[in-house]
Amino acid sequence: MAKKVSGADYGAAVSKLKIHGPERLYLIWGEEDYLRERFLDELRAAVLGAGADDFNYKRLEGRALDLRRLSEAVNAVPFLGDRCLVEVRDFDLNGCKDESFLETLEEIPETTTVCLVQDVENPPDGRLGLVKKLKLKAETLEFTAQGQDQLAKWIGQRFARLGKKISRADAEYLMFTSGTLMSQLIPEIEKLSNYVNSDTITRADIDAVAIRLPEARAFELTAALSARDFDKAAGILSDLLLTKEPPVKLVFIIGMQYRQLYAAKLLSPEGRGDVDELCKLIGNRPRFAAERLFQSARRMELRDIRTAVELCVDCEYRMKSASSSDEALLRELLAHLALGA
Repeated sequence: MAKKVSGADYGAAVSKLKIHGPERLYLIWGEEDYLRERFLDELRAAVLGAGADDFNYKRLEGRALDLRRLSEAVNAVPFLGDRCLVEVRDFDLNGCKDESFLETLEEIPETTTVCLVQDVENPPDGRLGLVKKLKLKAETLEFTAQGQDQLAKWIGQRFARLGKKISRADAEYLMFTSGTLMSQLIPEIEKLSNYVNSDTITRADIDAVAIRLPEARAFELTAALSARDFDKAAGILSDLLLTKEPPVKLVFIIGMQYRQLYAAKLLSPEGRGDVDELCKLIGNRPRFAAERLFQSARRMELRDIRTAVELCVDCEYRMKSASSSDEALLRELLAHLALGA
């Protein structure tokens, strides 16, 4: 079974590595690539030692994999060292039908560690027989996004190292605008620290400098529609189209926002429900997002939100099955959502 590794569990995973030493086989993936790459740094140090050269390190990349090269790397004898590390990146594990792949990994020498690192876009499918067998043999780690409390604390610590302070509320706002993955947040934290002259980062600073993810802009679009500010909604849609994200993805994101609005309305028709409960229900979103959802839900009827969800599903279907321009269909969707609002 995969061990989910968030910020709280990262230290335990590294501690186990240092105390018990490296396993022969690892299967690693997950959206939190910052923690994933830090663990890989620790693994390389544990296997190869500090300041090790490349003699005992082999890295194989790509969806296709030369299984002969893999076998040679796995069975190589360490040179001027005690162990070898074989790192396999982004192999199409789910599409592998060659039994010799698993056979090679069943007989890894004691002096070798093999680490399979899967692309976040192609995580191992636990329903497949090969993946099930791998999970029985491997130390399996899925690196997940941190919880809100952990991430807000980490943001504060990261700013403190750069001589800046940020409130808990504004740290959550940064998570809302720029995402909850550490690799997304690090450049924004550095950018804000360089931009702001004072010692405190404010929400106005975040609005002025930090990147706004399409999810955050789509959130603002649905809020504008619920407030009947159609000009603002049209402007946000134009901004979203400038991001070069595929219109079908933007429709999915907008539809997701309406599904979260629907959840907020069901939890509290008056729009004054339990913020923490809504955060859990919509997938560990920042409290700021849950509070804004309740605000928007207060202004809308349940049937209108349900209609908006249906319109988004219909638009996504038409994009995938019709010959019309996706951008035209997206603008048509906005018009229908405005009429529904």
